Amino acid sequence: MSTNSDPEQALTMRDVAKRLGVSPMTVSRALRGQRGIGEDTRKRVLAEVAAIGYRPNKRARNLRSGGPNELIGLVVTNLANPFYSQLAVGVEQVCVGYGARVMLGSTGEDPQAEREVVADMVERGVDGLVVVPAGHDHSHLGGDLLNGTPVVLAASPPMGIEVDCVLVDDFGGTRQACRELIARGHRRIGFLGLPPSLWTGSERFRGYALALEEAGIAMDERYVSRHRGDSALAEKAARGMLALDEPPTALLTANNRNTVGALRALRDRPDGSKAITVAGFDDIELADMLDLPLTVVSYDPVEVGRVAASLLFERQTSTVSPQPRRVTISTTLVDHPTPR
Repeated sequence: MSTNSDPEQALTMRDVAKRLGVSPMTVSRALRGQRGIGEDTRKRVLAEVAAIGYRPNKRARNLRSGGPNELIGLVVTNLANPFYSQLAVGVEQVCVGYGARVMLGSTGEDPQAEREVVADMVERGVDGLVVVPAGHDHSHLGGDLLNGTPVVLAASPPMGIEVDCVLVDDFGGTRQACRELIARGHRRIGFLGLPPSLWTGSERFRGYALALEEAGIAMDERYVSRHRGDSALAEKAARGMLALDEPPTALLTANNRNTVGALRALRDRPDGSKAITVAGFDDIELADMLDLPLTVVSYDPVEVGRVAASLLFERQTSTVSPQPRRVTISTTLVDHPTPR
């Protein structure tokens, strides 16, 4: 096979990858001697590179990523939510091990903004994407639209595309929390949920609804709110429930932002907050210092990020099944008693 007189200009890493039927990320790791690919694949890449006389354009690579590293895009919905900062820590921990850097983008829970952020990252040449989707239509994350850039979804299963994903046990965790409230004698349980269009919103509501049904408790729509995860909206919804002639005796919140809203609604109650029991999905900082007991559905958001990034890098190896993989992170119920 003949070599090119100016391979740095004529050939790119994507060209080499296409000739071999592998990903650009695989070619990059083979050239840098990094882990994550099989030895046979590494030898095949190096042999092809030697045969065609390809030399990486290091200057272009450095300009793109700030250094001779792969670039992984992380797209989240709300940077104000501590869950996403912890998820980002997990993604970065894995990326560092592979010599990769992380580019972070936020969509503000807007599906159209997500499309724009993803398109921009692909245009900038990211080698892979971890996405927490803002809506239920994931068609824009399909392989053809992203020029073959691999994608892993976090906190939501894929809809309309076939990609790997890592989920939290949203249904099981919420069901367990609601069962615990029922076991403590509560029959009027208010639910501060998330939009039904979100996977987390629908699954956590399903857990709440099934726990009530199993206990023979009819759902009262006056005790249900399903809105965007915002502490101010949750506070308003909680205040409305607590102002009813027969207010709920317990509140179950669908994420940490809603828990904060519920706690604020309870703060100014004339009869004190101890008359209401609160349970929420996601642990919150300083929960053990509150003046009321709090039960939380706990899990490790850092592990969600680690698993998502690991799935992304493993997808580049020849040993991974072509079938989409789904990993679910388990939850546990944790009681934070009132400090003495």
